Amino acid sequence: MKFAMAAIASSPAVQLVTAIVLAVIIYIATSQAVAGLLSVGEFVSFFAAMAMLLGPLKRLVGINEHIQKGLAACESVFAILDTEVEEDTGELEIQRASGALEFSNITFRYEGSDIDAIDDLSICIEAGETIALVGASGSGKTTLANLLARFYLPDKGSILLDSVDLQEIKLQSLRANIAFVSQDVVLFNDTVRNNIAYGTMRDRSYEAIINAAEAAYAMEFIRKLPAGMDTVIGEGGIKLSGGQMQRLAIARALLKNAPVLILDEATSSLDTETERRIQLALENLTQGRTCIIIAHRLSTIETADRIIVMDRGKIVETGTHLELLKRNNVYARLQQVQFRQDDHQ
Repeated sequence: MKFAMAAIASSPAVQLVTAIVLAVIIYIATSQAVAGLLSVGEFVSFFAAMAMLLGPLKRLVGINEHIQKGLAACESVFAILDTEVEEDTGELEIQRASGALEFSNITFRYEGSDIDAIDDLSICIEAGETIALVGASGSGKTTLANLLARFYLPDKGSILLDSVDLQEIKLQSLRANIAFVSQDVVLFNDTVRNNIAYGTMRDRSYEAIINAAEAAYAMEFIRKLPAGMDTVIGEGGIKLSGGQMQRLAIARALLKNAPVLILDEATSSLDTETERRIQLALENLTQGRTCIIIAHRLSTIETADRIIVMDRGKIVETGTHLELLKRNNVYARLQQVQFRQDDHQ
């Protein structure tokens, strides 16, 4: 915006100032010519020299546009460089975890907020169990997932992985045991292959990448791309559809093969056919893993081992899909509201 404002304002400003200055100089020169202090030739020469300054003056002022653009870029770069390194208090290296999780009396409040996002919450999740977190927006579902990945630290309480406090585990070791598939998929301006196998997975074999893409039902569209796995997908995956981007994210999680899986709205905002394909890929992904599924679309979590209904950072209901419907409480009301919304659509 600074660049645009400078570009728009510079030309009229320079012309206005130049016109005023020239008018003053012409007045002074005319006064001197009338008084006989300046000849006609000197007057014309002086005026011509002043007019020739207009072009260079415009170019000189135009430098400010590029300066503003550079300053804006520098602000972004230095904001990243000045970001503090993530605090890592853990000293314990763990290998492949079994995936048993325990949230014990967790309380967490975001900085600047006056209410708790998570309020004295306790959950025990067995290894290999699939848990679904449901509730209205702002009920604390995503916050709980962020605490598990140690993007934030709880204000009170503890989170245990295989009976070990997360704060005692090294971040790299902890996150090597967690795969995260979110609604907002981050893709790079690189090939499909490098977008599936990146970071610590960049040395995986081509066969392993293909197998992960097959299991994620991604190969059916990858084969149709101009260069297949070597197709560059553009900044942010601009050349792919939403469903294709989600399947690449699932392929990443399959390739990582982590024992703990977090799915945060992985099928939201997709059409029915694409959602069906994503669901098939997720069935492959959740096998043999401890899964935490965050969903607004309740139809996607009916087969979960346990559904936890949250409201204002607290657990208000727990049970299977059928058990919660029979209770005719919060979950049943959410189901009814969603059915009505689907009917209207």
